[in-house]
Amino acid sequence: MNHAKSSIYFLLFCLGVALTVVYFVVKPFFGPLILAAVFAFLFQPIYQRFLSLLKEKEGFAALFTMIVAVVLILLPIIFLGNQIVKESQQLYSALTGESRGNFVSLIEDLISRVRTSALIPEDFDIDFSQYLRQALSITAQSIGGIFSSFAQMTLNLFVFLIAFFYLLKDGDKLKNYLVKISPLDDSDDELIVNRIKSAVSSVVKGNLLIGLIQGTLTGIGFALFGVPSPILWGSVAAIAAFVPGVGTAIVITPAILFLFFSGNNFGAVGLLIWGLTAVGLVDNFLGPKLVGRGMRLHPLAVFLAVIGGLAFFGPPGILLGPLALSICLALVEIYLSITKRKGV
Repeated sequence: MNHAKSSIYFLLFCLGVALTVVYFVVKPFFGPLILAAVFAFLFQPIYQRFLSLLKEKEGFAALFTMIVAVVLILLPIIFLGNQIVKESQQLYSALTGESRGNFVSLIEDLISRVRTSALIPEDFDIDFSQYLRQALSITAQSIGGIFSSFAQMTLNLFVFLIAFFYLLKDGDKLKNYLVKISPLDDSDDELIVNRIKSAVSSVVKGNLLIGLIQGTLTGIGFALFGVPSPILWGSVAAIAAFVPGVGTAIVITPAILFLFFSGNNFGAVGLLIWGLTAVGLVDNFLGPKLVGRGMRLHPLAVFLAVIGGLAFFGPPGILLGPLALSICLALVEIYLSITKRKGV
């Protein structure tokens, strides 16, 4: 008996060491692997369609699905990231170089007009250009660092694509294996899997997709009505959409004031109407249809999850932060349900 216990303890020790080593081996690729799992779930309907068209040839179905994902998701992300870096650098140059006169003079004139209109006390002074330069410098360095580290980006992309391919192809086998080794009842395992799927669907189709749509519409409105760097500010608006209560108004309102005080009254009125209709009503009309009956996080929770996710994961954190929180809450609900049902 003692020998049997010693064998078990030794095995558990070896297992702990092995898991620790595996953790540090896989740790650099947590982001790409989690994103691959999320994309494999989201693109599962397309994979199943290709699977039926290609007569159950799983490898080819996964390959064609991966190509669709690259065209629809990855290429636009790479293009937008490149444009954001360019516009950040251009705006930063406009604030620090010889060409700073046009843009900065408009901003300084705007601030002086608002001050003289008694909206701001005369003794209140703010160096707008200094704070904007700092913000743009941080933005350009953060995003630029991602794209400048070509080797790391290429490796992460390679890991993502390989994991995405095999999770599409063998995702069901992996799920069945995890259910098999789980100490929980199979019904409880299926409940956990279904709730995680619901959490992923709610986060992606809910707050995240609505934020991206609002950011895109904001960028289009800025381009239409003459606001500089529309892609950059559209991206900022997509993140601002997660701020409870105000959302994209944080970005659109200063842009309207900028157009108005710079003499573009038509653009200011047009952007105001655009913001109230095309951007402002997205959440009310699309929210219930996109989320359905799935779990929808409180806006404050989503905002904190996005900020924390960006700090921890980098740009993928805009998805991974709310997703981690949503899955955590789903697991807590399942735990409470199981313990209540079993009287633990």
